[in-house]
Amino acid sequence: MPNRKLFASLLFILIFFFTLVGSCSISLAFKQEKAIKGVFELQQDKLDKNIIKLDGEWEFYWQRLLEPKDFFDKTYDFNYVDLPNSWNGYKINNISGKGYATYRLLLNAEQSGRLALKLPRILTAYKLWINNDLIASAGSVGQDRASMIPQYLPQVAFFEVIEGTNEIILQVSNYYHRSGGLLESILLGREENILHLRYKSIALELFLFGSLLLMGLYHLALFYFRRKYYPPLYFGLFCILIAVRTLLVGERFLICLLPSFNWELAHKIQTNAFYITVPLVMMFFKTLFPQDINTIIYKITLIVGSAFSALVILTPARIFTPFNPFYQIFALLVILYLTYFLIKKARQREKGVIFIIIGALFLFFTSINDIVFLSIWLNDSASSFLRFFFRTGNLSSYGQLVFAFTQSLLLAQNFSRALEQEEVTSIKLKEMNLNLDELVKKRTQALEESKREIAQQKAELEETNRVLYLLSLKDPLTNLWNRRHFDETFQLEWNRALRYKRPLSLMIIDVDNFKEYNDHYGHKAGDECLVKVAQTLKNAFKRGTDLVARYGGEEFVIIMAETNREDAIKRAEFIRNKIESMQIPHERSPVSSYITVSIGVSTLIPDANTTSSYLFEMADQALYQVKIGSRNNIAYLDHDLFNK
Repeated sequence: MPNRKLFASLLFILIFFFTLVGSCSISLAFKQEKAIKGVFELQQDKLDKNIIKLDGEWEFYWQRLLEPKDFFDKTYDFNYVDLPNSWNGYKINNISGKGYATYRLLLNAEQSGRLALKLPRILTAYKLWINNDLIASAGSVGQDRASMIPQYLPQVAFFEVIEGTNEIILQVSNYYHRSGGLLESILLGREENILHLRYKSIALELFLFGSLLLMGLYHLALFYFRRKYYPPLYFGLFCILIAVRTLLVGERFLICLLPSFNWELAHKIQTNAFYITVPLVMMFFKTLFPQDINTIIYKITLIVGSAFSALVILTPARIFTPFNPFYQIFALLVILYLTYFLIKKARQREKGVIFIIIGALFLFFTSINDIVFLSIWLNDSASSFLRFFFRTGNLSSYGQLVFAFTQSLLLAQNFSRALEQEEVTSIKLKEMNLNLDELVKKRTQALEESKREIAQQKAELEETNRVLYLLSLKDPLTNLWNRRHFDETFQLEWNRALRYKRPLSLMIIDVDNFKEYNDHYGHKAGDECLVKVAQTLKNAFKRGTDLVARYGGEEFVIIMAETNREDAIKRAEFIRNKIESMQIPHERSPVSSYITVSIGVSTLIPDANTTSSYLFEMADQALYQVKIGSRNNIAYLDHDLFNK
């Protein structure tokens, strides 16, 4: 039965998706022909029901801005390059994303007539001539960053094709984006066909924008009325971001309305919409499945997304665009993790999760398509294999719409279940009213049982708190007492020694040159070394009045109650020899080829004029004398020596 429901849900969503796309599609086909050596043979009888991509080999004049008049009586050095492709991928000397160039193509037509070109985004400013007529431009073409103005402006340009040879010249300059040139095909066709394609594309993008915006506002309204439930908040923000991004990709309708809109700001908004949606999706799933989403991966996603988003806000496009590939790889890893997670949840067959899974998979796969289509691997590569599979971008908006649609289905399902639950609850209330006395009796028994369970839980909780308190006093690495327990015990022993006028000795131990040991052998080996030293100290001081603690890093402290000077020094020398005899290799130590320790020892019979910190200062000063000396030694200080 669950498999039938899964199949029916998937079929319904597929029908919705393809109906949506199909309703806005056109009946025209794209003719796959290629320019050869800068010449394109145009068969105009095929233009009635076809749109032709002007792909293939174009003449390419690097670091030259040439106009039609420049070709009348002069020739220039050039290379043949394949379009569409960014010029970063061309194997030409001294070429990079920054620069300017001229593309030239000769179009051989069988007859004259009026045709149109559909121009995509061109990185990042251009001028286009056909037969000496300037028919299209975007931004301002220049030979340096100061003289050019970038702009993305997909548009339709009309021209008169003449019988015979027609010359197409395209100037392009780029100093703002990591890639330069044409990443998408220039389309050629009849006026009505090109306009049909343009209007359909704009209509579809506006439909996506309106649908996603309404979905986003609707879910934000849901969050407003139920603020403790966060999935609608993240989902609503996600929808609105994608809706805004839809106006800045594809046909870039916002730029069509506002041709002077700042390119830098538009690029920041478009890029940040992508950067922010990745952590938003992760936050959405974390609030839906708080116990299942890995917390470390969740935090990493938020940190990386925030860092890249801040990079976009604080730096210009020429700085943050080279980092896009790294974030694209990161986004792919997040998508793979969430896909794996959703497939695992699908196997558990939780109620309602199927809608989330289907919508999310649509979103993930379309997002992968967009990431690859906009990646440097496709833009800077002439690989026909990649371009065969990834022919268009901006599919993530469709995936988002399907995702939003599935969330609406899930919401409707939840409302339906809530109504059913309300009906069931109403029936149960009527039954409870008929059997109120019996119910009160059962409730009383349940309450007594609950009291017993609470008492038992309280006892268990107290025991747990006791264990946790002991754990809070232990160093997790060495299992010795930690600094907190040392401070408490040291004050108690000081007060006891003060009361009975008994000597109290303190020993501070420092592992010699431990930083060099960590740098050479690694932190894991360093931890193992500290564990061995700690175990040796623990075995050497087993009296009930001794306390061994890790004070911090590679330092240890030992409280020796009722221990006089001679015994304290003997025990310090014993432990120094004991640790050296362990023969833990230390090649970077200037003292010895093995691990050694320096020890400061002090002894004091407390009186009313001294404090425990005074005894600690004496031991610390003794340790300092050893460390500035030869190390691998002990030093002793008492009250008389300390005040000399």
